[in-house]
Amino acid sequence: KKKSLDHSGALGGLVVGFILTIANFSFFTSLMTFFLSSSKLTKWRGNIKKQLDSEYKEGGQRNWVQVFCNGAVPTELALLYMIENGPGEMPIDFSKQHTASWMCLSLLAALASSAGDTWASEVAPVLSKSSPRLITTWEKVPVGTNGGVTAVGLASSLLGGTFVGLAYFLTQLVFVNDLDISAPQWPIIAFGGVAGLFGSLVDSFLGATMQFSGLDERTGLVVSSPTQETKHIAGKPILDNNAVNLFSSVLVALLLPTAASGFWPRE
Repeated sequence: KKKSLDHSGALGGLVVGFILTIANFSFFTSLMTFFLSSSKLTKWRGNIKKQLDSEYKEGGQRNWVQVFCNGAVPTELALLYMIENGPGEMPIDFSKQHTASWMCLSLLAALASSAGDTWASEVAPVLSKSSPRLITTWEKVPVGTNGGVTAVGLASSLLGGTFVGLAYFLTQLVFVNDLDISAPQWPIIAFGGVAGLFGSLVDSFLGATMQFSGLDERTGLVVSSPTQETKHIAGKPILDNNAVNLFSSVLVALLLPTAASGFWPRE
């Protein structure tokens, strides 16, 4: 009804949401925080984004492919979590439940990464006063170039990931009973922020190298498909935006929980 999803996206979202909800309420609230905040930001200042983005959709409708690329990794992790630990809430505590804690942080990292990338993509073009710089060469590039970063975008990605981490943490406070005998849970919020920022950087690097960006000289807009009228800016036409999102999600979900397990406070 709100046009945040089309029919295929709604069906895909229903499957992802159902699996995450029966696995763990913290998974569900993190998913909803990512989805609702990202949908709002996608629609925010849509008239400005339409002038900058050749592929901007009215209302930002997400289809099943976009739902899959953002939701496949969390869904698989939720299923593995239920096989390993059974459905239900548990504190993040590597000294007692190493594998299940790793899966929880991996799922959070994937969602926070997606949120960070979306927040950066939706906020920076509207609010940033400076031109984006290509993450691989640091040269100034037009707004909308894949792999272009700004200070506003990086700050937004950190904030987006932190927002998802905060949702996970608050749900833990409400639904987990034995927090008093577990390791501290507040690092979840910081972990979400790091995942949002790191995910945005990984996404930008992949976008700058494996995603085509060119300037359509007729419209003045940045496009993702090479044509005769297009002047090449950066990247090669290997991956599209959805594939970049999926690869970023997988990389962040694998790398960050492993790093966090070494620093996570013990009881």
